[in-house]
Amino acid sequence: MEDLARERAQATFDVNAMRILWAGGEEAFHFHNKLASLVAADPVFLKENKPRLTRKELFLGGISKAARCRELAIELGLSEGDARTLRTLRDDRAYDDLHWNMFVPVLRTQATPEQQRKWLPLATSMAIIGCYAQTELGHGSNVQGLETTATFDPSTDEFILNSPTLTSTKWWPGGLGKVATHAIVHARLILEKDYGVHAFIVQIRSLEDHKPLTTITVGDIGVKFGNGGNNSVDNGFLQFNHTRIPRTNLLMRMAIVTREGKYVRQNVPKQILYGGMIAAREIILMEASLNLSRAVTIAVRYSAVRRQFGLDDGSREIQVLDYITQQQKLFPLLATAYAFRIAGQWMELLYSEVMSQFESNDFSGLAEIHACTSGLKAITTSVTADAIEQCRKACGGHGYLCSSGLPELFAAYIPAFTYEGDNTLLFIQVGKFIIKTILNMRRSPIPQGTVEYLTDIDIHTTKCCEVSQDDDWSNSNVILDAFKARAARLALSLSKRIQNFRNQDDGFEELSIDLVKVAEAHCQLIVLSNIALVLH
Repeated sequence: MEDLARERAQATFDVNAMRILWAGGEEAFHFHNKLASLVAADPVFLKENKPRLTRKELFLGGISKAARCRELAIELGLSEGDARTLRTLRDDRAYDDLHWNMFVPVLRTQATPEQQRKWLPLATSMAIIGCYAQTELGHGSNVQGLETTATFDPSTDEFILNSPTLTSTKWWPGGLGKVATHAIVHARLILEKDYGVHAFIVQIRSLEDHKPLTTITVGDIGVKFGNGGNNSVDNGFLQFNHTRIPRTNLLMRMAIVTREGKYVRQNVPKQILYGGMIAAREIILMEASLNLSRAVTIAVRYSAVRRQFGLDDGSREIQVLDYITQQQKLFPLLATAYAFRIAGQWMELLYSEVMSQFESNDFSGLAEIHACTSGLKAITTSVTADAIEQCRKACGGHGYLCSSGLPELFAAYIPAFTYEGDNTLLFIQVGKFIIKTILNMRRSPIPQGTVEYLTDIDIHTTKCCEVSQDDDWSNSNVILDAFKARAARLALSLSKRIQNFRNQDDGFEELSIDLVKVAEAHCQLIVLSNIALVLH
């Protein structure tokens, strides 16, 4: 470890300050270290033999670690946010991820105050264990295409849930296969007509003996990709055979169904139905920086101790890290980890602010938070998945060994590209949001938040680059202006082309590749803008 010690001693920056920046403040840094020390010293969290475990052993290990996290959270009196930090340190996904990351947030955003008083104490005490059953075998990102039905029976004041086709089988929810007692189920609400997809809370297993209820078929979908990976999670399937639930199990913040079977729309936007996904994407953004940091740490440390080739004078071989090509591979990824961390910290604050607004029925920030979480989820997971593999390849043959940690990290992370929204579709959604913002600027309020730069779109699209020498690029404002100009020019150009179509949707479909490019430029600008704020 002599090489590592020497590299650390040669640091030209304040290492402790960087640690504090990463943690989000000095207090957060010390608290994180305290939790990390607890986890490192606890035998429940040992993972030395993980590559040799069977699927059953992985699953049982995940249960044990989740249970221990819960015990520690209670013993230490941790807030939900601090308990989430603790769960990230266990290095294993488990059944409780969806409970805390989606089930509980959905109750907070989509249930009425009366429903919250009933269900939240049960959920937060884990007297019930929840999952999020939206995706079906036949439909994922196309939420409006879901086939599961919930038909109201006025004679009993109940909804009857049914899985009318094989493709309507709920598929993939973590925690569903073996553990969850309840699920947030997305189904088509049927009265005298089809009112589209709504969220319901449904009990799926007995609280007495944990057996599935009689009209429910539920189980585990099987082994997933990778040696380990997400196989500690019981991703499941779910079918309903005329399952009856009380009318009041419809989450009614968006719409109420009265005892007489009348549908009453509430004064909230229908997009609140996706509140659970917004919560999950905010968490996914922070997880991107965490997983990328682990991969690049392994690769940089390996490169510092690995030596290959030498000088003609017979001296020691050269550290791989000293080769410019290796630096080119790894240093941008190291910087990206910090960039995503800073963006994630900003998103946590924005999410907290918007959730506070939701509590007072202020939904003005919904479109912004939806676009931000969608776009940043897409860009961070896409980059991170590729970066982990780049780190593995940068470690040569040793990176292919399970003992390097990189194959396991890659296998566990790559589903992030798909879950909670396919990245390509998310980019398209963000691209549409930006183009519509431009097209509506004359009759809508001045763009705020992350699209505020569009108010100066004429300046950004006509201004020339003022860089005259290489050193000018060390000015963060110069770089920021360049990214604004690129994002604005791509968006303005596409908005003009979209207007040539008689039907806007036809234009979006024909030019979807360009929508992705617009969204990527916009999301990169968001990340860079937050870095600039920290630098200043």
